[in-house]
Amino acid sequence: MSVSNNVAVGNSVLDQYKFDTDREPKSDELGKDQFLELLVAQMNNQDPLSPQENGEFIAQLAQFSTVEGIENMNTSMEALLSGYQSSQALQASSLVGRTVIVPSDQAIVDTATGVEGQFALPEDSGAVSIKVLDSAGSLVNTINMGDLKAGMHDFKWDGKDGSGNVLPPGAYTFEATAAVGGTTKQLATLLPANVDSVSLGAGNNGELLLNVAGLGSISLSNVYSIK
Repeated sequence: MSVSNNVAVGNSVLDQYKFDTDREPKSDELGKDQFLELLVAQMNNQDPLSPQENGEFIAQLAQFSTVEGIENMNTSMEALLSGYQSSQALQASSLVGRTVIVPSDQAIVDTATGVEGQFALPEDSGAVSIKVLDSAGSLVNTINMGDLKAGMHDFKWDGKDGSGNVLPPGAYTFEATAAVGGTTKQLATLLPANVDSVSLGAGNNGELLLNVAGLGSISLSNVYSIK
């Protein structure tokens, strides 16, 4: 099946395991049919006074079975890999245009609706805050979260500056910090991102990569959730 133009199907690592079953045997190679013909001819023309030993005959039959087994395995592997690639293509096409939640401190924000995110607090803290910075690195607002227990917490920014003015849409950075034991700790944040396109087999071990707005390529395994 084919995937839309948004899906970049690269030369994935699946190609490393593709078996070339259509090629003709080289002049110095024996195919299954040639091997069988040679074995039959050898039996028909053996010296009746000195017939082939049973052990030799069994060894040749074992070789024939091995050759046939490898060819059958090649066919099965091709069918399996083809099915896997089709499954990846289906999965990829369903992700384009969706919103995923990924580990990041940046997001493309539609300030008319604001943005929701999460952060991980490893320890209890009496002062948790999130600074919002624009693309120039200027502080535009601070979200005070107050006293929080350890765990995952949600936050929301309404797209406005500290004076209540709606800011232009674009890229914003969210710096979450917490006061713990007299020190200030940086916190990991999870933010939404829109999937623009997908690359099949472009990541490590042929993993699916998501090309998300404002962040570039992200491995599917790093996606926290899909909306």
